[in-house]
Amino acid sequence: MSLQEKLSAFKARFQSGQPPFERVPSGVHDIMKRATDELVASGAAARVRKSGPAPAFELKDADGQTVRLADLLAKGPAVLSFYRGVWCPYCNIDLQELEHHADRIRATGAALIAITPQTAANSRKLIAQHKLTFPILSDPGNVVADRYGLRFRLPDYLVDLYKQLGVDLPAFNADSSWTLPMPARFVIDRQGQIRHAEADPDYTRRPEPEGLLPVLQRLNSAATA
Repeated sequence: MSLQEKLSAFKARFQSGQPPFERVPSGVHDIMKRATDELVASGAAARVRKSGPAPAFELKDADGQTVRLADLLAKGPAVLSFYRGVWCPYCNIDLQELEHHADRIRATGAALIAITPQTAANSRKLIAQHKLTFPILSDPGNVVADRYGLRFRLPDYLVDLYKQLGVDLPAFNADSSWTLPMPARFVIDRQGQIRHAEADPDYTRRPEPEGLLPVLQRLNSAATA
């Protein structure tokens, strides 16, 4: 089953009210769909950095160690995967699928990194829960996500819904901006150029990790030619 098939199956269960979602308040799905449709219509996807120099960053991993993009690229290409947080079931499915492909990604000589606005403590919980073998970096306030064209602010009516559902982003992220990144993946070559980018304003849709492999294999072949 592909990643998108898994995400679509989860979405169908959630929207149909199957256990454990039978107590989801009425109207939730319509509000979430409205917010997604508005983000799509806003043209947010057109603002995503899809080529050219990759914005540099220096972020902390879940153990408080500093990770610099420049240091990663000194060793090989880098795969960056931006996601929303531990509270998002679609993100958790996505990260599990990335883990399933992690060894194949690293076998091409590339580093695999996930980036999220959540705090390190939440990332440690996620790493332990899903036995992830790749680093998760905290991007406070979605500053790096903004440089990649991914940052957006939740509309007030969606903020109200998240509060009703107990999704307290200021607590998860230690940041009161109520912003999130559009989920996205980037492949950056050793020269710091974006060679592949996929992002979707619809958070229930994610690019297949397996689609990264041909890109990485081409970069690896070019480096060893």
